[in-house]
Amino acid sequence: MAALSAGRAAAAGLLRAQSLGVWRGLGTSAALLQQAQAKSHNAKAEGTFQVTMLPGDGVGPELMHAVKEVFKAGGVPVVFDEHHLSEVQNTASEEKLDRVVDSMKESKVALIGKIHTPMEYKGDLASYDMRLRRKLDLFANVVHVKSLPGYQTRHNNLDLVIIREQTEGEYSSLEHESVKGVIECLKIITRAKSQRIAKFAFDYATKKGRAKVTAVHKANIMKLGDGLFLQCCKEVAELYPKIKFDTMIIDNCCMQLVQNPYQFDVLVMPNLYGNIVDNLAAGLVGGAGVVPGESYSAEYAVFELGARHPFAQAVGRNIANPTAMLLSASNMLRHLNLEYHSNMISDAVKKVIKGGKVRTRDLGGYSTTSDFVKSVIDNLHPHYGA
Repeated sequence: MAALSAGRAAAAGLLRAQSLGVWRGLGTSAALLQQAQAKSHNAKAEGTFQVTMLPGDGVGPELMHAVKEVFKAGGVPVVFDEHHLSEVQNTASEEKLDRVVDSMKESKVALIGKIHTPMEYKGDLASYDMRLRRKLDLFANVVHVKSLPGYQTRHNNLDLVIIREQTEGEYSSLEHESVKGVIECLKIITRAKSQRIAKFAFDYATKKGRAKVTAVHKANIMKLGDGLFLQCCKEVAELYPKIKFDTMIIDNCCMQLVQNPYQFDVLVMPNLYGNIVDNLAAGLVGGAGVVPGESYSAEYAVFELGARHPFAQAVGRNIANPTAMLLSASNMLRHLNLEYHSNMISDAVKKVIKGGKVRTRDLGGYSTTSDFVKSVIDNLHPHYGA
């Protein structure tokens, strides 16, 4: 018994030590905030923050234009270092990817659109989107699914958080044809990364005043892989006695999200499940156009769409909903400790939606992207344009 107790104590000590590196991943972290404020000499001289920008594919460039317009109108002290990386438009290369990484090393913060991954196999299994996340070790994806006041859906007043490990799992890009007509696709689950994302989820719940963490899995079928992930979550949960912990199989989780999403608070899960649940949950509050997302490593913070869709069919039609990207940009400003500008933009966006007069097609309206952006700018502060 003494040996068993000693072993548990050692494991707890190891996990606590790991948390120091992991916890720097959240925007509320003082260490990351100091890094974010230490920008290039030029940006510091101008009293501004440098932020890496990747417009991405589909309507990404149009959404980024909306952000720039709102930032300009609001006098936001941010300078964008813009890069273009697209497999669809054949503008992606290892050299350009390295430039993006170099920019991130300087800025520590990025605002990105969806970098679309073609389904055609062109000799490399890892997409540029995945390569970027691996190079920056963006292990934690956080999607806060929250109902927008004034926009009615089947379930109103939702407020839940989905945390997804996004550097391994089914997206490990390890596939091969073992014999003719037989493809093996490897799912990688490691103790270190499972503990890291579980620790992140519980730290997030603690910092944000959340009451419960649910680990989502398929350990009844994938007994070793998901079994390891589940075991790591249980071990970490023991270190947080004030946070309620439960588990749920992924298929049941999807059904429960549709039937009774109010039972959930913070959900943590492996890569593929998180990708699916992110999109399902976004649909509960209005779709991909209204849910912001963010990804963290120990050093970097990336702000993006919660449900990653390029919405290619809307390109050039001025109909895309900029809500999610504007809210993501607002979260980025909060991360940079620009609370005033962050609140100004998020409040303006929510005021426009609550008013109900200016809504894009995905929310049942007829307004254009430009109409929405203009309305947001008009609501930034009462004296703008006077």
